[in-house]
Amino acid sequence: MTDGAQAYRGIGWNFADHAWVDHSRYEFVSKQDATIHSNTVEGYFSILKRGVYGTFHHVSEAHLHRYLSEFDFRYSNREKLGVDDSRRAALALMGAKGKRLTYATTRSAGAPTAGQPSSEKATWDGWTTPQG
Repeated sequence: MTDGAQAYRGIGWNFADHAWVDHSRYEFVSKQDATIHSNTVEGYFSILKRGVYGTFHHVSEAHLHRYLSEFDFRYSNREKLGVDDSRRAALALMGAKGKRLTYATTRSAGAPTAGQPSSEKATWDGWTTPQG
């Protein structure tokens, strides 16, 4: 489900179905089918944007998939769906069971360290990443 922006029209072939509403005509829910609207995705992105702007302040492309996974978890396990705080915490801990996170696994092999002089550009957190 998308709005009527032309950029979205060509993606329909990638999915089993693609429907849209035309916000330029003040259509926010399809008159033919009330299940066609973009409210769900707009709600999800509002939660994602609030988290990025309010908590993380920046998201690096290299770790984007991790941020999206976190917000997928938050959205799929929210109060409105009947998941309270204690159940959400239990689900998060179940996801970590059997996994070991060490300092070495949080860095890619051979990555330069903060402050290391090089021809690489600095990112938001002081770590450097290769240009290109």
